[in-house]
Amino acid sequence: MIAHADITALLPGGEGDWIVGFADLGGLLHERFAGHPFAIVIGRRLDDAIMDDVADGPVRAYYDHYRDINRRLSDAVRAVADRVRRDGFDCRSVEPTVLDEQVAADYMETMRLDFSHKMAATRAGLGWIGKTDLFVSERFGPRLRLATVLADREVAPAGTPVTVSRCGACALCVERCPAKAATGKLWRITVDRDEFYDPWKCREKCRELARTRIGVNESICGICVSVCPVGRAGAGAI
Repeated sequence: MIAHADITALLPGGEGDWIVGFADLGGLLHERFAGHPFAIVIGRRLDDAIMDDVADGPVRAYYDHYRDINRRLSDAVRAVADRVRRDGFDCRSVEPTVLDEQVAADYMETMRLDFSHKMAATRAGLGWIGKTDLFVSERFGPRLRLATVLADREVAPAGTPVTVSRCGACALCVERCPAKAATGKLWRITVDRDEFYDPWKCREKCRELARTRIGVNESICGICVSVCPVGRAGAGAI
């Protein structure tokens, strides 16, 4: 077994900017990952000042920060995977952003990837899925990015999975979504994503906003991340 402290010791800045959890994903993975059913989920906090500026749509600082955090997470999961291998585990890194050439041909038909960091994080007990399909962590709210290391056997005791939303009656993200992509229905593990959230609407509006506001042809918005009260400095709990 590898201790939680062994993982956090590898992360720049320690626990102040990071969350780490462990999950058993047996029976939940695509066949590509089925041989590595135990997850180490790593989350890196996003900068509050930058996220506060995104309340009305994407800004260049957010775009640059998003890419920087992805790079930091990629470095982190590689370091963690190397550490885990030294203890005899067979493992693989799943980085925060999937490259175009790694996306399945039917992605635009389903808007689903072969691996979900959000699913792994809920199974690790780190948080739940919000009304706009964000992962909402207990500690940082949705103001974070995720990456995962998958191992062939249990690395550490798994957390207690979160199976229902804790958003309650809050609907800020639903009301502020410029794409009107969310129905307001609460997530739970028995509710399919398409019942409460339309990823195609979100993608189309994100790309429109990114082109007009910051001149990039990518899917980035951030409004629902910015307005969520969970994890915001000085905000009360839901």
